[in-house]
This record gives sequence, structure tokens and C-alpha cells, in this order.
Amino acid sequence: MRIVIAGGHGKVAMRLERLLTARGDEVAGIIRKPEQAGDLLAAGAEPVVCDLEQATVEDVAKHLEGADAAVFAAGAGPGSGIERKQTVDYAAAVLFADAAERSGVRRYLIVSSMGADREPPPGTDPVFAAYLRAKAAADDDVRARKNLDWTVLRPGRLTDDPGTGLVNLAEHTGRGEVTREDVAVVLVALLDEPRTARRTLELINGETPIEEAVRAIVEQG
Repeated sequence: MRIVIAGGHGKVAMRLERLLTARGDEVAGIIRKPEQAGDLLAAGAEPVVCDLEQATVEDVAKHLEGADAAVFAAGAGPGSGIERKQTVDYAAAVLFADAAERSGVRRYLIVSSMGADREPPPGTDPVFAAYLRAKAAADDDVRARKNLDWTVLRPGRLTDDPGTGLVNLAEHTGRGEVTREDVAVVLVALLDEPRTARRTLELINGETPIEEAVRAIVEQG
């Protein structure tokens, strides 16, 4: 498969790129800064410099031509303000989905966030609240599209601990942590299972092997 990943230099994306290239997939990672290219090359991925906050749909669609799947794993990141939550976590996700449709790529995975299914509670940090609202709006936009076989993945709090291979994957899991490595492995499993399309799934570490957890989602229908 050829997979194009937006946010290609992010911690989850880099792990995903290594997993996919290790098994022989052709992977391109969209990055904002040319100096990030070396890390992608080391992971076996093709670096594509394209600023999703400045690009047009046509610009991005060119990079998606011939792809079998698109994965949106970009984010404004810690330290960014409310404005960039809107321009990256929402607008860039929508732009990437528009470009996928324009280039004929149907399979679209978006990495969202636990808590994006509800209004942030009173007292939530304003920047984090803006982040959750941006993620929710992006999810809603993607889920309304009939030309994409989308899957929305909402991980819990991300950690850099070693992957466990054991998760709780469901429409609603309750809050918890999940390693970035396990998120990447789950994304690979979702890419391999087209019957997970049009599902919104929460993910935390748990007690179920990842392949079994994905299979259970398919069996639930």
C-alpha cells in the first residue's frame, strides 16, 4: 500500500511510518519544515514538505495521487495557542480530507482525542478547550463525508512508555492512558481492516491484544 501521513514528524506518525515501511509499505510523511526530512528518511518514509496551514486543496491533492490511504496525525502541538488549534487541528484536517476526496483516496484515518465527543467542562484550560472543540469539529466534518471510508480514532492521554500490545478499543472506553507505540500499531491494524470504516473509536491501554480488539470491533458491526 501507499499511505500518506499528515503530520509526518509527530511522535505517533514517526512510529507509524517505521511500522509501515518495515513491512514493505510505501509511506510519505507530510512535514512543515525541510529540516525534519532526515528523520523521515531514517524511518524509511518519503518526506514531503507542505505547510497545511498555507497550502491549497490542489497542492495537497498532488501529494495524495495514487495513495491507498491517508492518515491525519497532525496537531498544533503543546505550546501553541488557540488560533493554531483552529488552523491545524481543525482546518488542516478538513483540508486533508478535501484533498483526499479530490485525489480519489477513499480510506481516511484521523487521529482525534479523547473528550472530543462533548463540550469541555467548566474550568477547562482555554487552550485545551479550544483543542477539544477543534478536534470535535474536524471529526464532525470528516464523518459527514460520503466519499471517504473514514475511521476516527480517539486515544486517551498519550505516553512515551514502551508499547504493550494490549488495549481497550471501543466506542466508549472511559478515560485512561495509551502509549504512542500502541496507537501506531492500532492505526496499522485499522488500515488493514476496511470493515472498521465509519466507526468512531476510543483507545486506551487495556488487557486485549490489538488484533483481537480490532476483530471484536468488526464483529460488533
